[in-house]
Amino acid sequence: MSQPPTTPPAHQPDGDAPQGGYPPPPAPQGGFPQQPDGVGATPYAAPPAPAKKRSVGKIVLIVLAVLLVLCLGGAAIAAFALKDDVKEAVDAANTTVSAPATLAGRPQVTEPGLKAVADSLVTEMKKSVQNETSTAGAFYGDPAKRDLLMIAAASGVMVDPKKELDDAVTGISSQLNVTNMAAVDAGPLGGDAKCGDGKSEGVPLGVCIWADRGSVGLIVQYYKSAAELKSEFVTMRGQIEKKG
Repeated sequence: MSQPPTTPPAHQPDGDAPQGGYPPPPAPQGGFPQQPDGVGATPYAAPPAPAKKRSVGKIVLIVLAVLLVLCLGGAAIAAFALKDDVKEAVDAANTTVSAPATLAGRPQVTEPGLKAVADSLVTEMKKSVQNETSTAGAFYGDPAKRDLLMIAAASGVMVDPKKELDDAVTGISSQLNVTNMAAVDAGPLGGDAKCGDGKSEGVPLGVCIWADRGSVGLIVQYYKSAAELKSEFVTMRGQIEKKG
């Protein structure tokens, strides 16, 4: 007796072939900068939020260290004694600091996470630094290209700017592991300045601090050395601090 025809078996998918749809994107990579085009590229980019949060987190820790330096020494901002030179006192009283739109050719960072950190920095300085007349805090550059600067400064009449500088250097040296802190040219605005190499959260830092009769300020350049920051320090300070 003849057998009935059998139905051919359904085609089984090859074990190595995808089971439909697109392969999932790889897990995001943390830290600055993001991978450039063509390096480990996939058809679909990973969500950027987790990486951005981790990067901002590192920056927040560094900002907190800076706040400890600037704010804890704020009690030294006070009025001159009558014996001090009147012109010097007037110049100091008329000194202001501000965050310019660009700093040494770098635009101010507008990314919401970093902008919020900068705003918090200014708010805390205004609350913590006694008798301040102006404050400045901002980020500049392009984090994706590892070109990132942070400024933090306050103006007010300084009783002893050299002590302010020494106290700031001592504080920043411990908070940001700064070494090789050495005197540098303070520029036409006068006062004293020092720069050194730091490191925090695994990020190398170039750090410069200045202090004069009317202000104290700090510039931190991420991913760079003090030698690289020193070459632009006087220009940057002149764009942040104004007299008269």
